[in-house]
Amino acid sequence: MKLMDYMDEALIELDLAATSREEAFEILTKKLDDAGYLNDRAAFVTALEAREALSSTGIGFEVAIPHGKTDAVNRPVIAFAKAPKGIEWDSLDGEPAKLIFMIGVPEAAEGDEHLRILALLSRRLIDDEFRNRLKEATTVEQVVMQLETVYA
Repeated sequence: MKLMDYMDEALIELDLAATSREEAFEILTKKLDDAGYLNDRAAFVTALEAREALSSTGIGFEVAIPHGKTDAVNRPVIAFAKAPKGIEWDSLDGEPAKLIFMIGVPEAAEGDEHLRILALLSRRLIDDEFRNRLKEATTVEQVVMQLETVYA
């Protein structure tokens, strides 16, 4: 399983023009909706917000991994955004999120696929060099090249 199996280039945003978590949700869910991954954008945003209400998905290291498991999603998918100025995310370490991976998984997805994706990402995101290469990437191709190295 490779991370890029859940993504395509249309789901990568290099300069996220959002100043809040809610704006980030709106922009990224629009990308997912426009690309045909959602059948109910509003329901997916509600699922993301419900998950955030449990505890922040800002994991620290300037990374946030918002995720939702809902039938508003057609198939497992990941959108990625860089927010160079950072977005307040109530992260564990208090730092704003600059790298955002939004995960959507259908309720009926086999087993705990969203947990497998989270584990896959988390293992790679603890690597300072990997995060720095993503932050320094200036093209979608450079981001894809980094994300291609994430696999189980």
